Amino acid sequence: MLPSKDHRLNKEFVSPTVNKQAFEPPAVHSNLVKHLDHTAVSQRANLIMAEDTRQDKRASFSAITEHNTNGMARTSAVASSKSGASKKLVIKNFKDRPKLAENYTEDTWLKLRDAVGAIQNSTSIKYNLEELYQAVENLCSYKVSPTLYKQLRQVCEDHVQLTESLDNLSFLKRMNRCWQDHCRQTIMIRSIFLFLDRTYVLQNSLLPSIWDTGLELFRTHIVSDSAVQKRTVDGILEQIELERNGETVDRSLIRSLLGMLSDLQVYKDSFEERFLVETNRLYAAEGQRLTFKGISLNQRTDVCACIPLFEYIFSLFRRKPLISCVEKQLLGEHITAMLQKGLRILLDENRVAELALLYQLFSKVKGGLPTLLQFWRDYIKSFGGEIVCTPEKDKDMVQDLLDFKDKMDNVAQSCFTRSEGFINAMKEAFETFINKRPNKPAELIAKYVDSKLRAGNKEATEEELERILDKIMIIFRFIHGKDVFEAFYKKDLAKRLLVGKSASVDAEKSMLSKLKHECGAAFTSKLEGMFKDMELSKDIMIQFKQYIQNQSEPSNIELTVNILTMGYWPSYIPMEVHLPPEMVKLQEVFKLFYLGKHSGRKLQWQPTLGHAVLKAEFKEGKKELQVSLFQTLVLLMFNEGEEFSMEEIRAATGIEEEELRRTLQSLACGKARVLNKNPRGKDVEDGDRFNFNNDFKHKLFRIKINQIQMKETPFSRLWCPSFPSSTILDAGSRSHRAPERRERLGCTVPTLCYL
Repeated sequence: MLPSKDHRLNKEFVSPTVNKQAFEPPAVHSNLVKHLDHTAVSQRANLIMAEDTRQDKRASFSAITEHNTNGMARTSAVASSKSGASKKLVIKNFKDRPKLAENYTEDTWLKLRDAVGAIQNSTSIKYNLEELYQAVENLCSYKVSPTLYKQLRQVCEDHVQLTESLDNLSFLKRMNRCWQDHCRQTIMIRSIFLFLDRTYVLQNSLLPSIWDTGLELFRTHIVSDSAVQKRTVDGILEQIELERNGETVDRSLIRSLLGMLSDLQVYKDSFEERFLVETNRLYAAEGQRLTFKGISLNQRTDVCACIPLFEYIFSLFRRKPLISCVEKQLLGEHITAMLQKGLRILLDENRVAELALLYQLFSKVKGGLPTLLQFWRDYIKSFGGEIVCTPEKDKDMVQDLLDFKDKMDNVAQSCFTRSEGFINAMKEAFETFINKRPNKPAELIAKYVDSKLRAGNKEATEEELERILDKIMIIFRFIHGKDVFEAFYKKDLAKRLLVGKSASVDAEKSMLSKLKHECGAAFTSKLEGMFKDMELSKDIMIQFKQYIQNQSEPSNIELTVNILTMGYWPSYIPMEVHLPPEMVKLQEVFKLFYLGKHSGRKLQWQPTLGHAVLKAEFKEGKKELQVSLFQTLVLLMFNEGEEFSMEEIRAATGIEEEELRRTLQSLACGKARVLNKNPRGKDVEDGDRFNFNNDFKHKLFRIKINQIQMKETPFSRLWCPSFPSSTILDAGSRSHRAPERRERLGCTVPTLCYL
C-alpha cells in the first residue's frame, strides 16, 4: 500500500523541474499546456497546504504527549508551561522508504490507459487530471519510467494505425481534421505525462519527447504512406491552381495542411519540388503572354510586385524559392525586351516611383542590374547627343544640359539608391556625348556663364547664382576643350570688365576660384591678371586727374584710360583711325604722363575698345547718346556739314570699310535712327548718303546705340574679338544744328595696352 497521508507529510515534496531545452509543442497549443501545468501545480499546492493544516492540528493534539509513534520527540505543553522552557519540534526522516502495493503499477497504468483512450476518442475522462498527473509522478518516483514510456508510445501508435484508413469524405478536410485532432490529443496526453516528459525523457537524449513522438507516429503511419501523401499533395496543388485561376478556395485549409507538412518535415521532399515545377510552368507562360501582348514596363513591374504577395498565401514556410521562380520567369527571361520597350518612356516622363520599383525588382534577378546599367548609360548618351548635336537647340543647349543633369541625378539618387556603378556610368555617358561636337559646348557654356554674370541679370539672387555656377562647373568637368572655354571666357570677361557690366565682383571672383580649383593656378593666372590690371588702372587715373589739374592749360575733356597687359587680355587687331585734334592732344598728354612714371614701356592704342557719351540737340530736346568710338567719329562729322556719302565718311574717319558699314547701319537702320539714309533700306551700299535726323524721338534721355557685330567665323570668334570697353572721356564738340556753338559731349577714347 501507499503510505498514508500522515506518513507522506514527513516526506519532502519535490516539484518536477523544467529544462528550457526540452521540446515544447507549437505556439498554437502552448496556452493549453500552460493552463494544464498551472492548474496541476496550483491544485497540488492547495493539497499540501491542507495537509500542513492537518499536521498543525495533529501537532497541537500530540503536544500533550511526550513521544509519538513516528519517532517525533515532543515536550509536553503542560510540562513546558510549568518549567517555563521553550517548545521544541523535532522531525526525523523515515527510516525505511514506503513500498508500493503489489498491484499499484498495473492498476495505475490501467487508469492512465483509459484516460489516453478517452482523449483519443474525444470522450470524457473518468478520473481527475490532478490524480492522473500524481499517478505518473508516483510511478516515475519508483523507477517505472522506462516501462511507462514504452507503454504510452505503444498506445499512441495503436491509435494512429487505427486511423490510417480514411473514408470517402472530402479528403483534404478529413486529413486536416485528423491532423488537428492528433495535435490536440498529443498535447492533452503530454500534459498528463508531463512529469515523465520532463524527467525521464529529458534525461535520455536518445528518446524523443512525447510531442516529437506524436509527430513521428503521424508521419510514419499516415503521411509517409504513398497513397495518402500523393492524394494530399495533389489536392493542395489543385486548390492552388483554382486560386490562381480566380476561383475562391479555403485558404485556411491550405495553410493548415502546408503547416502540417512543414511540422512533419516532409514539406520540401513531398510538396515543394512539385509546387515549384508547376509555378515555373505557369509563370513562364504568363511572361510570354505579357511580352506578346506588349504590356508596358511599368505595368509588368506592377504585376511582378504584386504576384509574390499573392503567392505568400500558399507558401508561408519557404518563400525564397517561390519568389525566385516568379522573378525569373516574369523578369529574368525578358530583361532585354522589357528595357527596350519601356525604359525610355519611364525616363522621359520622369516616373520616379516606377523606376525605383524597377531597380528593386531587377536587383533580385541574376544579371538584372548590369543590363539596366547598360541601358541607362545608352539612354543618357542618346538623349544628351540630341541636345548637343542639334544646331537648332544651340540657344538653349546649356540650360537643357543642366536640366537633364539634374533629372538624371534625381533618378540616380531616388531610384537607384545612389549606386556607385550607376553614378559612374552617368558621368561616363555625359563625357561621351558632350564631346561629340568639338568646341561648341565649351563656347556655349562660356557664353552662358557670361549671361549669368553680366549686369542686368535679375533672374537669380546671390545664393541662386552660386548654385547655378556650381552646376555649370559639373558640366564643365566633362568637356575636353577647356582651352576653348578659356578663350571664350576670357573674351567675355574682358568685355564685362571694360564695359563695366559685371553683375558682382564677388560672383566673378567666386567663378574664378572654382576654375582655379578645377583646372589649377596656371589656367586662371591670366584671368587674375585682368582683375589686377583694372585695379591698377583706377589708381593711375586718380594720379592722372591730379596731373591734369596742375597743367597751365587744363583741358575740358575728362579722360579715363584702362591700361591692359597685353599677355593677359585677348588679342585685338590694331586699327588706325583719324581722331579729332582734341582727342589726339589728350592722348599725347596721357602718354607723356604715363611714360614719365614708367619708362621703357610701349603704349598701343586700341580704337576698337573706345566708348563715348555724346550730348546732342534734337527738335524734341537734348539727349545723350551712348555710342562706340567709331560711332562717335561718324556723328561728330555732322557738326561740320549737312550730308555726307559713305565714301566721304570713310575718308574723313579712316575706319575700315566693313567696320564702317556696320557703324552706319547701327546709326541709320537700327531702332535708334539718329541718321537718315538715302535711299532707305536695311543694308548700307556704296553711294548711299546720310544726314542728321533732327526729328529723332525717344522716350529715354540717355540712349544706348549698340554696334552691330560682325558675323564671326570660328577663328575670328576665338582670336579676333571686337567689342567696346568702359573707358570714359568727356570731349567738346559742336552739335549738328548749332555749328557756331560748343557743346560738351561725353565720349570714350581707346583703351591702352603696354608691353
